[in-house]
Amino acid sequence: MNVDVAVLGAGGAGLMCAATAGFRGRSVAVLEHNEQVGKKIAISGGGRCNFTNLGATAANYLSERPDFCKSALARHTPQHFVALVEQYGIAYHEKKLGQQFCDGSAREIIDMLLAECREAGVKVVCNARVSQVEKGERFILHTSAGVVTAQSIVVATGSLSFPKLGATDFGHRLARQFGHRVTPLRPGLVPLTFPAALQAMHELSGLALPVVARCGGSAFEEALLFTHRGISGPATLQISSYWREGETVLVDFLTDPKCERALLAARATGRELAGVLVEFMPRRFVEAWCAAHAPKKPLVHYTKKEFEDTLALLRAWPFAAAGTEGYPKAEVTLGGVDTAGLSSKTMESRTVPGLYFIGEVVDVTGWLGGYNFQWAWASGHAAGEVA
Repeated sequence: MNVDVAVLGAGGAGLMCAATAGFRGRSVAVLEHNEQVGKKIAISGGGRCNFTNLGATAANYLSERPDFCKSALARHTPQHFVALVEQYGIAYHEKKLGQQFCDGSAREIIDMLLAECREAGVKVVCNARVSQVEKGERFILHTSAGVVTAQSIVVATGSLSFPKLGATDFGHRLARQFGHRVTPLRPGLVPLTFPAALQAMHELSGLALPVVARCGGSAFEEALLFTHRGISGPATLQISSYWREGETVLVDFLTDPKCERALLAARATGRELAGVLVEFMPRRFVEAWCAAHAPKKPLVHYTKKEFEDTLALLRAWPFAAAGTEGYPKAEVTLGGVDTAGLSSKTMESRTVPGLYFIGEVVDVTGWLGGYNFQWAWASGHAAGEVA
């Protein structure tokens, strides 16, 4: 098969790129090594696909070069993608914080992207595992579905997150083959595990409460969820991208100012700490936390230091994570193809003409809440406009 553009990977970035290039009159083939397209899209957002975030800016992304994503994000905005969703009559809603979800199923987004590809004349080939890529006058791809030659190839293979969905390091290996640096990789948006000192807290599994989680100069006010192995929930997933081994996440449980006022008022009474906290937090959490951290006596009998120390601990409970749940539970992979070697406008290699990298394989990682999909659409569109 001979085409103008071969896109490796039929995830969000790959399908967006393919359709964009196809509408320009380019002959395009998408090569997907799985038996079906969009596996990660299908499970996203609890099956409803948090397909973008209306507030997406470069500030919501992590990269060794934080400004790299600005150009692509500015040229294909959340509003552009929402307009496409509306064009296809897909019902959606805003959950919170600018997050846009399908009312129905994530499958609607996959079907929309495939419909765009069909209309643009794109050929989508599943079960096409690429074993070797050579570069002469054209790129030559040896695949399980036959040999493909292309003027340009776009690497949209994703990264290491969710290996059960077929995630591999193929894109990183290809980048290195063509002389590109890959920045250090680690799981992102991932649950953190209990250190030995907190193992007993696994009894709180399934319990969630609002917190502010802080680490590395960043803070997120969201829900924290206790699990059998550690902590999860939006607050944990967000802060995990900033956490490094050996560091401590500080968890603020006093997110409701009325709670602190109630504690101060109860200081002069015979009430115990737990009796006040259960008015604002789940009883199971309060009992476990007070048993581990608070003097068991009425607040009026706390010394000034005991009271101040207790408040300080409620505001900044140190969670010295043992580690993360790893790539099987990570929503994204931090790090990727070094953006220093790519054009921020086109996503093309600065050293290998016709070679492009888009989506999660690149060292651009978004927050939880639709930001990574927006990067997929924006980077895919940027490459599709020129490949």
